[in-house]
Amino acid sequence: MKPLLDLRHLQLIQAIIETGRITDAAEKLGVTPSALSHRLREAERRLDVPLFTRMHKRLRKTPAAEHMAVVAERILSDLSRAEQDVRRMNAGIQHVVRLSVEAYSNYRWLPSFIRYLKARTDGIDLQIMAGARSNPLAGVQNRHIDIAVVSGNVAQAGLSTIPLFEDPLLYIMSPIHRLADRAFVEGYDIVGEPFITYTKVPEPDREFARLFRPTDSYPQWAATVELPEAIVELVASDLGTSVLSSWALQTALDEGRIVGARVTEEGVTVPWCAVMRTEDMDEDDPIHSVAKLLADWCQEPDAGFHVR
Repeated sequence: MKPLLDLRHLQLIQAIIETGRITDAAEKLGVTPSALSHRLREAERRLDVPLFTRMHKRLRKTPAAEHMAVVAERILSDLSRAEQDVRRMNAGIQHVVRLSVEAYSNYRWLPSFIRYLKARTDGIDLQIMAGARSNPLAGVQNRHIDIAVVSGNVAQAGLSTIPLFEDPLLYIMSPIHRLADRAFVEGYDIVGEPFITYTKVPEPDREFARLFRPTDSYPQWAATVELPEAIVELVASDLGTSVLSSWALQTALDEGRIVGARVTEEGVTVPWCAVMRTEDMDEDDPIHSVAKLLADWCQEPDAGFHVR
């Protein structure tokens, strides 16, 4: 069965949603406004539903257009990646392995690992998919990425893991904070403290379960900021405190912009692992090869994912 819409229609929907105007969308796509209007009418005729409605000289998307935009994003993204794969293969790259790290966008470890990878493999290119960090497990399942570096224990059908390292959580604050000289903090130390988090969803073996609940002591929620690197900047400016993984904090700690304390006297250590599709776990699969080399590299003295 022939599809009702082609790539031009999908690009049109994306462009109109982004710009809100036929003239601006046409300029973005490099066509005339009349040609774009004709293409829009054709798409609506083929689907037999309106995609946009006019409001104050701008076009507002209908639910149909919103749904098609999600599909368009996936299809056009897959096509773009396929084109990149072809260009890489033409340059001697035989396999592209896509990787993302849960929550964090700190990739200071990347150059060291790439050198380690290239010294031990041929024809494999590592592509970082930073946009998948908010839900990397879903990214693995829907094949948007091949390897997700995540914390905690993962038990999902169709996914397998390779352990990487153990990393402590740190309670971070500015150097002028009243707790800055503490080696560790307990729940009662932080009652009423402004606290910045990247998620308010409680997770087992994290600060909610190990720091707040045992003493029934809670900070004052100051903000939810999804980017940990932005949290570090806010903490460094004494606008709040937070709890983050130590491996991603070393630059700011070394520079003295923030200080860190153990979470409880005993400390809270979180396991990190590489997650991939179970079907990619064959020893000779390039995805498995990269994950296994990443695990081996994490045991090296200069590995950037953790602190020894």
